[in-house]
Amino acid sequence: MGFTSAMSTAALLVLASLAVPHLQVYAADPEEIRDFGHPSKGTPLNGNYFTFTKLRNIVVEQGAFANVTAANVNGFPALSGLGVSNALLSYPPGSVNVPHIHPRGTETLFIIKGTLHVGFIDTSVPVPRLFVQILQKDDIFVFPRGLVHFQINKSKSKTVRAYASFSSTNPGLVSLPRTLFGVYMDIDVLTKSFEVSPSIINQLSAQPF
Repeated sequence: MGFTSAMSTAALLVLASLAVPHLQVYAADPEEIRDFGHPSKGTPLNGNYFTFTKLRNIVVEQGAFANVTAANVNGFPALSGLGVSNALLSYPPGSVNVPHIHPRGTETLFIIKGTLHVGFIDTSVPVPRLFVQILQKDDIFVFPRGLVHFQINKSKSKTVRAYASFSSTNPGLVSLPRTLFGVYMDIDVLTKSFEVSPSIINQLSAQPF
């Protein structure tokens, strides 16, 4: 099985896993009682503290997956306690941002350049429901907190760029393919859950999700 067919199988297995009952989990940033968090000792409190410069001159790496540069509290301490974070996403031709979850934050996605196919899955109803859209330049789409969502650039020649905002300083990221096939859990769990052969699970586990 080649990379493309393995990816296709992975997508089917990941989506199949969504048929299980949904457990609502509530998690959010604590309420901030100050205007903003102050820098650590030795870091001057000036305009530089409130400025994030790592989105400048980003080089897009070509490949099957989207490029994501996050601006969250881990790399931008000024966001601490403010309940927001951001990310710049670049989608090379044919690339995908695999099905994933942000357990601690809702995401809004603003299209800077290009056309992007997006979707999310509502699992709060008895049968999971898929919502999809084709976004154009200057469109905004919202992915509710904790729901599985994805994006794909179907162009064969053009790169898409988008800017994401989150309702959390650290929204978290749970990649379904990486979580299911990248941690080498007991293979019997996966073969029985998806009703496939061990060889398929081994091939998926070997992919660079």
